[in-house]
Amino acid sequence: VFCLNYKKEIVVDYFKNGNQLGVEIDYVFEDERMGTAGALGLIDKSMLSKPFFIVNADILTSLDFSSLLEFHISNNSVATMCVRRFEYEVPYGVVSSNEEFEIMKIEEKPQIEFNVNAGIYVAEPRALKIIPNNFYDMPSLFQDLIGLGEKCCSMELQDYWIDIGRVEDFKKANNDIRLPS
Repeated sequence: VFCLNYKKEIVVDYFKNGNQLGVEIDYVFEDERMGTAGALGLIDKSMLSKPFFIVNADILTSLDFSSLLEFHISNNSVATMCVRRFEYEVPYGVVSSNEEFEIMKIEEKPQIEFNVNAGIYVAEPRALKIIPNNFYDMPSLFQDLIGLGEKCCSMELQDYWIDIGRVEDFKKANNDIRLPS
């Protein structure tokens, strides 16, 4: 199922019904931008009886989706988010001071690491029941599920992954996958 809003005609014209690719494609059209989770609320719920994948359209990855599904099921998660390790080097010295403004520590150009949302998810059909009929993004869905006491997990993505939503990353992806001449 492709959930579409922006430039939907181009996507439908290219993929059509999926026959030429050996798959069946259904489309959900958003009249207005709904966000990733909001668009999921428009899917015919009878189509989903098992865990399903959600992947942002601007993600390229070599992820083994069967491993993600296995992780999701083995952890009894209602929704699982792939995360990617992100590192950022602060380009300056970071100064820590106490309440009396005394310098306690100076760390020159520290590197900060954290996990970021990789735009790849697997969810149980029951997760869709809480989606409102308006703009709703995936972080909100996860937060609301957690608030309801549901178990949500994260799986660190070790495979190739790139978000091609920015021109420089799109160019990098093209270089990464360029085939030898």
